[in-house]
Parts: sequence; C-alpha cells; structure tokens
Amino acid sequence: MQIAVNYSCAQIIDLMMLVVDVVKGVQTQTAECLLIGELTCPRMVVVLNKIDLLPPNKRQSAIEKMIKRLHKTLESSRFKECPVIAVAAKPGGPEAPETEEPQGVPELIELLKKQTYLPQRDPKGDLLMAVDHCFSIRGQGTVMTGTILQGSLAINDTVEIPLLKVTKKIKSVQMFRKPVSGAMQGDRVGVCVTQFDPKLLERGLVCTPGSLRTIFAAIISTRKIGYFKGSLATRAKFHITVGHETVMAKVTFFGLPPTDTIPSPSEPSSLETPFTFDREYFYQDEYVTGQREGASGLDPDQWALLEFERPVTCPALCLVIGSKLDTDLHANACRLAFQGRLLHGFEDKSYSETALAQLRIYKTKHKEGQVERVTDDYSVIGRSLFKKETNLQLFVGLKVTLSTGESGVIEGGFGQSGKFKVHIQEGLRPETKQLLSSTSKKKGKSGSKGVPTSEEEPKAESQPVSIHLHFKRYVFDPHKKMVQS
Repeated sequence: MQIAVNYSCAQIIDLMMLVVDVVKGVQTQTAECLLIGELTCPRMVVVLNKIDLLPPNKRQSAIEKMIKRLHKTLESSRFKECPVIAVAAKPGGPEAPETEEPQGVPELIELLKKQTYLPQRDPKGDLLMAVDHCFSIRGQGTVMTGTILQGSLAINDTVEIPLLKVTKKIKSVQMFRKPVSGAMQGDRVGVCVTQFDPKLLERGLVCTPGSLRTIFAAIISTRKIGYFKGSLATRAKFHITVGHETVMAKVTFFGLPPTDTIPSPSEPSSLETPFTFDREYFYQDEYVTGQREGASGLDPDQWALLEFERPVTCPALCLVIGSKLDTDLHANACRLAFQGRLLHGFEDKSYSETALAQLRIYKTKHKEGQVERVTDDYSVIGRSLFKKETNLQLFVGLKVTLSTGESGVIEGGFGQSGKFKVHIQEGLRPETKQLLSSTSKKKGKSGSKGVPTSEEEPKAESQPVSIHLHFKRYVFDPHKKMVQS
C-alpha cells in the first residue's frame, strides 16, 4: 500500500472500496487503509476477493464467517454495518486464461450504484487542483489533467504552479473531452495553458496565485491513532504525509500546562481547542494519553511542532498523518501513528532563529540544595544547589523555599565552591534556627578530623533543612532565561 496519497483531497472522496483477501483476512495494510478511510471519507463498501480459492463445499460458510468477523472489526468505526460483498475478480490468479469469468462483479457494480449519492460541492474559496498528468498538444498548448479539490476555475483565470513558482492563464477547459467554460470542486478536468513545457510537471498542485505556501516547519493539532502500539516520543522522526507529499520530520509534542483543565468525557474533542501563540504550553517528552490513573480516558489537548527535512507545499488546515513507514510491513503492527490538522506553517528557512522564539513552550526545572549554616536571623548559606563552575549571577534574584516553609531570594555567591547566600524576607522561624543550631552542634561533635563517631546522627538528619529552587525555561528562547511566576 502507498501511504503517500493526497490527503488534501479528503473533501471529495465520497465512497471507498476496501478489498480484503478472503483467505488471509484483515492484514496490516488492510487495517491501515481502513484508518485512512475513516479520516477521509464517509462511506465504504467491503469487497471479499479471491473466493475461488476457497473449497467449493466450504465456500459459503467461510464467506459468512469472514463477514461476521469483519462486522465485529468495524463495529467501533464509522463504517459499522457497511455492506460486504464476495467476489473473485480474477479466478485462478494472474496467470489464469482470460476465458475465466469473474465471479460476483456484476453484483458488486449494482451495489456500488446503490451506494452512490449526489455529493455536496462548494465552488467558493481558492482553487486547488491535483494534477496527475501533463502533455502537449501541437498548435494548442500544454494540457494539465487532474481533479479540482476545492474552489473553481474558468477560462482566462490565472493559476499558479507553486512547485515551479510560475503563473499561467487558462486558455481552454475540457471535461470528458467536451469543452466547458469552467469547472468546480470534484470535477475531473483538462486545463490547457500556453508556453509551458510539460516535462516540468508530471504530478503536483495548481492553485489560485499565492494561496499555497512552501513551509519548512509547522504547528499541527495531534491525536494518536489508537491502533499504533508504540510511544510517540519528542525528538523522534516520523514520516509526515501532508498534501501531495510524504517527508521525514522531527516532532516535538507539547500541551496545555498541567494546571489547566483536562476535559471530561462529556466535553467535545480537544481538536476544537484553538492554538494561539499568546498562550503558554508545556513541553512533553512524549505524547500523553488519557489511559492512566486519574485521567478521564480522553487524551488531553496536544499539539506538535514538525521540523521537515525538506520544504513542503500544502494548503492551510490540511490533514496531516504521521507514520513509521520504516516498520516491517509483515510485523502485524499499525504504522500510522498520529493525525492532525496543519494550523500554522513557518515559511522562513531560518525559522529556528527568526520565529520559534514566539512559540512559548517551557520545561519546569527543580534544583535542591542544603542549608549549611545560619549567618543571622535573615540569612543562610546554602550548598549543593550549584556546581563550582556555575555562573551564579544568572540565579541572583530567584526565589527559593526552605523545607521548613520559609521563602527567600538568592543574593549571590559565597566563596568559590558554588555556595550561595539566601536572604529570608520574613526571617527564620525560631524552630528552624533551633534545628539548624542543633545540626551544627552535632556536626561539631563528629570529630575535628572529620572521622564520624558511633554517636553521629544518620546523614539524612545531619542535613535536615533543604533549599528548593523551582523555575521554568522556554525551550526555544535563544537566551535560555529562567522564569518564575
């Protein structure tokens, strides 16, 4: 199966036909096709093929058994109770003589006729046409044949071929070899332009000038595909199918801060939650599922930053699918990992320096040290929070808390070994001073040469007061500043 289909044409797929080998049943590729169908079209017909390979005396019971199994597989999908029909499209296989008549094909044609309906099409909006063939006609020009995915076109319209960054005026339009003045979404057309070399374009997109963008990175909404068994890890690379292309990309997952509300089962899908650069987001080491203790069962709001290995040209809000296509096809594991919608594209090749800083994704950091001694009622000396080589000036003014409850501010370094001074705004509590004084005396009794005695307290009690520093750092901040609320 070729995953690199054009997901941007999802709005004109009205009916899909899923072909299943009646002997092998649902395979990995079958399941992946089913998932793609759920994302791109509203109706489906299942065709059980190769029924000629079943023993005649067991054929009907085997077909019924497979149909029952398929309906059970589909009952939790949008295609539950869809029609299933059994055929032998090529009895005897590819090498069989042409005299062998197909079995069940006339019935399949009748079923497809019954399943067809008049779809709703919209001529409004920018033109987007998928071109699948390009050839020249002597004395007329170059014809681009394809399907209009959105919008409409007419004779004398100017269209853009974004891959080549050229614009051309439409000279004539044909539908099924008949001249027409224009066409709209869903129509299959041939568009003739002049002074264009057909060798430059075999497949690609044609659009309203300026309506498509070539992007180097993107923000997308994300939803993990339930059949994918692996984890979705940040910094991992996935095959990203977007528009007409499949390209490798590094993925960074992020979501709402932990304090924000997690949706309850009665709330709508979080894919409706808008993305905005005005909001802060929480960095995630991997995609977070709702299947964990205390969770509602629904995945929380999540997005992803995609950084493509090469630029892609695609429409806004198009469907995006992330896959692991390098997984062994015979491993009986779904390769489709996540899906979403393109929300924002970065068109600047230097986006990492010019644009990512506006994406406020942060990590929380926690450092822990100990109070070494008290200098007065409002100051303590701390240690083990920083390394000797740390530039302590970066931390001056940051708030810390003692394990005994007091709050303080780092005033600066103390000596050359990474120790630091903390000012306690409200002053040390009497019990804290007594605890620290007691600790200091116990340390003194342990021996002048530093050799512990049998009376020495356990290590945990010889350092009873710890210092905690909490801050957050924005992942794409070029200055790596530490921020506290």
